[in-house]
Amino acid sequence: MRNLTATLCLTLAVLLGSAGVSVSQDFQKGFDAWDRGDFATALREWTPLAEQGHALAQFYLGLGYENGDGVPQDYATAVKWYTLAAERGLAIAETNLGRMYLFGEGVPQDFATAVKWYTLAAEQGHADAQFNLGWMYRHGRGVPQDSKTAVKWYRLAAEQGDAGAQYNLGTMYGAVLLDYVYAHMWWNIAALQGHEGATEYRDTIAERMTPSQIERAQDRARECVAKNYKGC
Repeated sequence: MRNLTATLCLTLAVLLGSAGVSVSQDFQKGFDAWDRGDFATALREWTPLAEQGHALAQFYLGLGYENGDGVPQDYATAVKWYTLAAERGLAIAETNLGRMYLFGEGVPQDFATAVKWYTLAAEQGHADAQFNLGWMYRHGRGVPQDSKTAVKWYRLAAEQGDAGAQYNLGTMYGAVLLDYVYAHMWWNIAALQGHEGATEYRDTIAERMTPSQIERAQDRARECVAKNYKGC
């Protein structure tokens, strides 16, 4: 999953900062084992915490069972732990649970339930959830197809520097909203972040634009980067 490490570090700091010292120390033992690749030990450390309702321990158990790290891969058990963490409001667990429902892993495929969990995480500002929710609205999965709402969620993820969302915004402006200046701008920004394909699409749409339009698009891209992608 994109941005997983950064998201986990932030979540870890927030949750452990608000938890008791003993829980922090116990969780850290598991985290240290996980960090060195000893997944089985990590899951053994976290299981008692997860059973006591520690959301991040529940999330990591879900991750272990989803990927088969330290335990045999078991999507149904992954869903169990993701659900418990998601019900406690952990955004990354809500995002992963949404993905499980989207692809029907460990549960029957259910686009509407995927949207439910993505929405809860997206409303907390989770960029992956915002990106995925934009995709669901763009393609009408679990919700009526709605380009305006797709753009809203893509934009929120793009403002966090998500290159995939920036690329998809370019696609929305280029193919749906037919605003070539903004399409060029967003593809240019995604290309600057190394997104594969963005350069080709930017250069292709430039062939349909006037020199003045290209100049405006380039100016807006520079301004957007300078503003850290906010309010573009």
